[in-house]
Formats: sequence, C-alpha cells, structure tokens
Amino acid sequence: MAQELHVLAVDDSHVDRKVIERLLKISCCKVTAVESGTRALQYLGLDGEKSSMGIDGLKVNLILTDYSMPGMTGYELLKKIKESSVLSKIPVVIMSSEKILPRIDRCLEEGAEEFLLKPVKLSDVKRLRDFILRGEEDDNKETEKNIKQVCSRKRKFQDYSTTQSMLSTVVTAHVIESSSPESSASSESQQPLSKQSKIG
Repeated sequence: MAQELHVLAVDDSHVDRKVIERLLKISCCKVTAVESGTRALQYLGLDGEKSSMGIDGLKVNLILTDYSMPGMTGYELLKKIKESSVLSKIPVVIMSSEKILPRIDRCLEEGAEEFLLKPVKLSDVKRLRDFILRGEEDDNKETEKNIKQVCSRKRKFQDYSTTQSMLSTVVTAHVIESSSPESSASSESQQPLSKQSKIG
C-alpha cells in the first residue's frame, strides 16, 4: 500500500479548496483543508493559544497554501512557519493565479519549496507527493544511520570498560598475592638456599 501523506491545504476560495482536496485524495494523500492562514496557525498550534481548533495529532508532511488571502497572505503564513523551531522543516508550497516574478522570488527566498501557478494540476500534486516521499525516506535513512552510530559507540565503550575492569581485577589479584604472608615466607625460604648453594 502506498504511504499516505498528510497535507494541510490553505485557501480562502471554497471552490479552489475542493479542487485541491480532490487532487490530493486522488494522489493518496490525507487532507486537512482550512480557509485562512489564521486557521492554519490554529491547527498547527502557532496562534498563541493551546488548541483553538483541536490538533488531531497527525503529522503534517506538506503545507499547500494560496498566496492572496484576506487577513494573512500565504507569504506571511510561510514566514510564521519558517520562524518556528518545531515546524520549520515542513515543506511549504505557495499557489497563485498570478505570475508575479518578485512575489515568486520573495517566497522562494523565504524558504518556500515551490511556487505553483493555478489552476493546480494533478501532475503538480503527484510530483510534490513523490518529492516529499523521497525526503521522508532520506530522513528515515539518516535517522537509522545515526542510531547505528550511537549503538556502535556504546558497544565500543562497553567493550573498553569490560577490558579495563578485567585488567584491574588481574592487577589487584597479583598485588594481593604478592603481599600475602605465604608469598613472603616462600621468598624467605628461598634466600638461604641460594646462599648455601654459593658456599657449596
């Protein structure tokens, strides 16, 4: 079964929201659609309130937002997300029906993953989905690599500690044996024999 990604779609147009939602679902994505940047921040928990809208606990893999919206533009929403230490790594894609180059450049410079021209096509959505999936796989591989490195370091440390402990035990046993009365008596009894052998 194909992995289902969770996309937060933000658009003040009811018709555009439905179109985007439909395209995303065809591409095997779970969709949460909201009508404004403010509602998006509420959903993400970035509005300063504990849970205005109720966060369902689902990880958001992609935020797809319109640029021109009343109250808060897609660009302003983008900035809020990228300023968040918790959510800054979530890819944000901006949509617009106007091809205004300075606007596009500004969004990309601020950290937008891509700038799509409306109407958004199914091929656009599938391409984004594949891109996000590759990113998820790379992140998982990097996480696994880090875990293996940590485990390897722990094993090396444990092996070193075990070796040091064994050496310490051997040295201690040797010191105790050397300082025991039996060892001293044996040493003393050997000394006269040595002298006698020289005299003979």
